[in-house]
Amino acid sequence: MKAQSSHPFDLLTPDYMLDAVDAAGFLSDGRLLQLNSFENRVYQVGQEDGPPVIVKFYRPHRWSDEQILEEHAFSLFLADRDLPVVAPVEKNGTSLFHCDDFAFAVFRRAGGHAPELANDDHLEQLGRTLARWHTCGSDRPYQTRPTLQIVDDIRTASTFLTNDVVDLNYRGQYRDVTGQILEKVEQQLAEHNFPLLNVHGDCHTGNILWRDDSPHFVDLDDSLRAPAMQDIWMLLSGEHDEQQHQLRVLARGYDTFLPFPWNQTVLIDPLRLRRIINYDAWLAKRWDDPAFPPAFPWFESMNYWGNQVTLLQQQLRSLQTPL
Repeated sequence: MKAQSSHPFDLLTPDYMLDAVDAAGFLSDGRLLQLNSFENRVYQVGQEDGPPVIVKFYRPHRWSDEQILEEHAFSLFLADRDLPVVAPVEKNGTSLFHCDDFAFAVFRRAGGHAPELANDDHLEQLGRTLARWHTCGSDRPYQTRPTLQIVDDIRTASTFLTNDVVDLNYRGQYRDVTGQILEKVEQQLAEHNFPLLNVHGDCHTGNILWRDDSPHFVDLDDSLRAPAMQDIWMLLSGEHDEQQHQLRVLARGYDTFLPFPWNQTVLIDPLRLRRIINYDAWLAKRWDDPAFPPAFPWFESMNYWGNQVTLLQQQLRSLQTPL
């Protein structure tokens, strides 16, 4: 893979972005600080008449305006019901602004730290908050945003990687293990049909700010229709026994508002495999973005793909002993 010399995000010079933010009605004081984000470009922008705001410039052509606005509307719907979500700021009747080919949104700055997943109080509170979210998520189904397709997503991503990306020394092993994974996942999920709702979609600790004894959720960029477990499994870590304990604590909080979906634990390992394989496909598809090669230099190494084959083989064995 070779990175291209130019990319649409190259147009986002400081002056360009400040002019765009000013034109949307958020008068800047000239201060601009880039924040950690690869899929989009996110900046803290100082304001003349108040605290700084967070501005997200969306990656061109990933989402349609309709899809972004539907996610915004759901965020605002949650916030109106006192869910701790950092929703976009509306100005002049809209939450989505444009400058040339770029769409962008503005958010209030929110502080906090990541939740402590080893802290049962944090986990129980996360369970309660997710149950409240999921109650709202079943009330207002998405019409334009994606629906989770575990098997199809694994198949599409693994085929792309096998054909074009994986180091040739490991391509055969990668094809074999992903083929076995697909067969096993299809068998496990064939008899299940879980209810779908609007979920966060990328509910890991990097997208949760803990403050005032409560989680606050940010970045709904991957929000989609999926079973509730999509928002639960990424809060698990450690060995099998530790994850079982974490599930019990999450369930204790979740049960305050909704019955915990214990029947969906069969999804945990397939969802984890989907994330592992999709992540590699995402890196490969974004390699023309100049921000990616220096940030992920190991991605093109032979050793990386050897380690990925080993990881997938381990996860395949985990499919035999679900939580």
